[in-house]
Amino acid sequence: MQIIRIDETDSTNRWLRGFLSTTPSNGAGPSSSESQGKALSDAVVVVADYQTAGRGQGANTWESERGKNLTFSIGFSPAGISASQQFVLSMAISVALIRTLRELGDVSIKWPNDIYVGKRKICGILIENTLSGSHIKDCIIGIGLNVNQTVFLSDAPNPTSMALESGHEWEREDVLQSVLTHFGTLLNNWDAEAIRTSYRQQLYRREGSHPYRDTNGPFEATLLQVEDDGHLLLRDTTGQVRRYAFKEIIFIL
Repeated sequence: MQIIRIDETDSTNRWLRGFLSTTPSNGAGPSSSESQGKALSDAVVVVADYQTAGRGQGANTWESERGKNLTFSIGFSPAGISASQQFVLSMAISVALIRTLRELGDVSIKWPNDIYVGKRKICGILIENTLSGSHIKDCIIGIGLNVNQTVFLSDAPNPTSMALESGHEWEREDVLQSVLTHFGTLLNNWDAEAIRTSYRQQLYRREGSHPYRDTNGPFEATLLQVEDDGHLLLRDTTGQVRRYAFKEIIFIL
């Protein structure tokens, strides 16, 4: 695995995409004909001390104080993983982060891949896949994890950090290596069904009835399932099952 450390960039995903496009000999991983076990060992990881325009899903941005948090992207070729399993990669990195952060207590995955401690967001993930036929050619996973930041200035409604939750600062390098180790283990021992099970067991709001909003307005519902392709299934108070793609539903916090 190649780890590149840079002082500043607008977005680690954009930086890494550009780097990989101009250095084909250092590609993001093995070809699909090689073993899945090499998927992350041949990865390229870029870690920025500061992001000026960190990206979230859609038009969202990510606030991160210089030198306090982890903003990094992982580029690799997920050998032998089909395009139909794209969402399993999202599940896998979410599970890896949960395993890294589990000592913080009530850590969960807010669908599709935000990481929460209680009702507060500690981590965001942005995944960009390039497909070739029926397989994933390459994958770039961008992660913004709040580690030691304790003051947040943006209008984000519910940020938190490892330091705020634990009461002490953390070594960012140790946290990074933990995420990469857990993710590498999941890739090397690729078991899509086991990853799906772990992801679903850690879902935010997996129990009880909670408020949501869609284009028709607010409603109460229980979480039924996250389907293999990533769609969210909810059952409202009338018994109707509602199915949503990302950005079609808002969690009312």
